[in-house]
Amino acid sequence: MVEITIDGKKINVSEDQCVLEGALTNGIYIPHLCHHKDLPENGSCRMCIVSVDGSNEVTPSCKLMPKEGMVINTKSEKIDKLRFLALDLLLAGHPEDCSTCPKYGNCELQTLIQYMGGASNRMRRRSKGFKENKENPLIEHDMNRCVLCGRCVRACKNLREVNVLDYKKEDMETYIGTLHDKLLKDEGCRFCGACAEVCPTGTIRDKLMIANPDKKKEDVVLPCKAACPVHTDIPKYIRFAKAGDFDGATAVIREKIPFPTSLGYICTHVCELSCKRKELNDSMSIRNIKRYVSEHSTGKYWKEGGKQLPDTGKKVCIVGAGPAGMTAALYLRKQGHDVTVKEALSNAGGMLRYGIPKYRLPREVIDEEVKFITDKGVKLETGSKVEKPIELKNDYDAVLMAIGTHKGVRLPLEGNDLKGVLINTDFLRNVSEGKETNMGERVVVLGGGNVAFDCARSAVRLGAKKVSLACLEAREVMTADDEEIKEAQEEGIEVFPAKTFEKITGEGNVTGVDFMNVLSFEFDENRRAIITKEPNSEMHIDCDTVIFATGQRSDISPEAGLKIGRANSIDTDFETLKTSEDGIFAAGDTIYGTKSVIEAVASGRKAASLIDIYLGGDGDITEKLAPEEPEITSIGHIDGFGDLERKEPKIKSANERKDNFDKFDFGLCDSDVCGESTRCLQCDLRLNISSPRLWDEYSTKEVEV
Repeated sequence: MVEITIDGKKINVSEDQCVLEGALTNGIYIPHLCHHKDLPENGSCRMCIVSVDGSNEVTPSCKLMPKEGMVINTKSEKIDKLRFLALDLLLAGHPEDCSTCPKYGNCELQTLIQYMGGASNRMRRRSKGFKENKENPLIEHDMNRCVLCGRCVRACKNLREVNVLDYKKEDMETYIGTLHDKLLKDEGCRFCGACAEVCPTGTIRDKLMIANPDKKKEDVVLPCKAACPVHTDIPKYIRFAKAGDFDGATAVIREKIPFPTSLGYICTHVCELSCKRKELNDSMSIRNIKRYVSEHSTGKYWKEGGKQLPDTGKKVCIVGAGPAGMTAALYLRKQGHDVTVKEALSNAGGMLRYGIPKYRLPREVIDEEVKFITDKGVKLETGSKVEKPIELKNDYDAVLMAIGTHKGVRLPLEGNDLKGVLINTDFLRNVSEGKETNMGERVVVLGGGNVAFDCARSAVRLGAKKVSLACLEAREVMTADDEEIKEAQEEGIEVFPAKTFEKITGEGNVTGVDFMNVLSFEFDENRRAIITKEPNSEMHIDCDTVIFATGQRSDISPEAGLKIGRANSIDTDFETLKTSEDGIFAAGDTIYGTKSVIEAVASGRKAASLIDIYLGGDGDITEKLAPEEPEITSIGHIDGFGDLERKEPKIKSANERKDNFDKFDFGLCDSDVCGESTRCLQCDLRLNISSPRLWDEYSTKEVEV
């Protein structure tokens, strides 16, 4: 460290940082534009000029290295004159009307003009005449607003080492462009967003930022993490996966999720639907990376590590051993509470075990992840149905109802009581337990979600000769995952979207179902279906079995002593998760209806935090399991990065899989994991770039006039 004096104020600065950075670090503002803390200097804007005692010349403070005893002045008549000249040069080719700029109100050049007391306007503005480029995915580029500060070039070359941007010249006009004047994707751009992040004007802009002005910056920059109900740090575990550190990757996931392998098989992967990579070609195969790393982890960081607070002496009972209940159980135990889980069925897992067929999710995967939770000290009592949860308050300090939605819905349809009519939850549970299903040879499944397809595909595997599936929704808005629909059709299942269910035909036994075409389908404010039918569009499908897969509800009655809400849910305050009885909380599907496993995990985490607070804790269930990452700035150039193809899992053919319940999806191959991880844009690194430091953030500011 050396001591220097700036405008009469003595400060200590590092010998390794320029005077400008040293001043800013010590709270002294010197105007600047081309300077950025994370980038090498180029001194092009000359706004940061200062004078040094003993010299008649002015010099850019970003290029001036400090020396012991140096005395620096940032203001004088000469400096002011030269700064105004520099500002005029910057503005000479910049559009005059700031209010039309998408970065209006968040522009460093605009705040610099305000600091200088306005532009002198001695030079006539001119139009550069560049065509605004909106053809690139994720990025817009308007060179007419560029002041040639070079930040974007330095970010691309020096910070990220991708090397696709540079200074170019055409008809005596200098501009920033790609090396060969091609689109960013064709030049090998990594679309990391660093150029947009450091641009001080509205020249390089993030399309998603423009489209989502009211969202938090982090949520726009990291849409995969924002979309994940538990906000898993997806880019971080993908980097661990790329490096071959599967223990580190799994530790990142397990900081939020106790069922990583199960979710690697069956997660609805809403993160992938939001992935920015899809703007280039296809989204990242996030779920398959999660599955691979969790299956190949030794447990090095997470099995024995993690949080375990001292015992509190408080006892919690959790009713229901599904994803929500077991998640809450784990984190409450880690907070030091004595936790007992009561499960009505013979095994833990809830809908993981009894709703998802084993060809999609092997039972040994569930067993292993449940065992990890019980090994942490959670007590599990199976075959223990709780009829009156309020009585549990006699023995426990808090109770969590996480009973799921194990009761299927029988629509009020003519013929719904005929022999051959089955309910989704009963059917899938019998399939899971290897019991008789009473299914015939020709099956029609009513419903369009993943559960409906589980029923239909299970029926195929049980030997049905013909399986059809019909739903109210049009194909493009069916709630089932696209791969579920595609694989079902490969297995010979006929899918009929946009159909009404008119009636089930037959006398005593099911003989078929009558349908009509749907022209439009929506819900009113009371969640009642409003359906417009196409006239004269009647159709009939012969069958001997109908499976209702049109919804599920909790198996609870008013006699349980809790207030019951809409669709037989447990009436719960969504903010506090408190039920009508003090000390009894509820979480998961039983409060919001059937959703997904990952949402149940999120609800279980929330319940654990709130119950911990209720019991006198701080509610902080976060834990650090993964090792620290080295600081990452460079990501390097990859030829053809934008066209790198998504790696797909190895899947048995329809003929190999449709007559058995064996695992058919084997996930990514060893050789594909690194390749798929390489496709990630690593969006989160953008959040590590230093924010600009504007003059109005400094207590020592004085407006120059």
